[in-house]
Amino acid sequence: MERDGRGKVFHNVGLTDLETVAEQIVAHTQNENIWLFHGDMGAGKTTLIKALGKAMGVSDSMSSPTFALVNEYEAFRDKKIYHFDFYRIKNEAEAYDIGVEEYFDSGDYCFVEWPEKIQSIIPPEHADIKITLDDNTHRTIAISIHGGKEKNRF
Repeated sequence: MERDGRGKVFHNVGLTDLETVAEQIVAHTQNENIWLFHGDMGAGKTTLIKALGKAMGVSDSMSSPTFALVNEYEAFRDKKIYHFDFYRIKNEAEAYDIGVEEYFDSGDYCFVEWPEKIQSIIPPEHADIKITLDDNTHRTIAISIHGGKEKNRF
């Protein structure tokens, strides 16, 4: 793991490491409501989101909302997690149609897969979580924080 003033990088993360890494990500990123997940198809975005949900107290089975666009889960501290998957949308209007701005303004956690599809809607305060493949079983997970919330930074 590497760390600087605004981010953190976890190298060589395998499935057996995911629970511990998810707990560390939650501990350092929980003050941000909007979490953007970047990575190629099959990089492990949904798998990481499931581990993060577990670390945040979600007891329901989590799955990718590929067709529904958004799934809702109860998390800790009386907050919800809204899990978005924008892979299938054709334009930002579809995100507006489901009320994405209201979700972002809710104060609840919003986990967004394929955020590049709604780039102009993303609030300036957010966490970027980038997943890259090291090999078939290991990933690098890099986190960076954007915006004005300076307290409780890494």
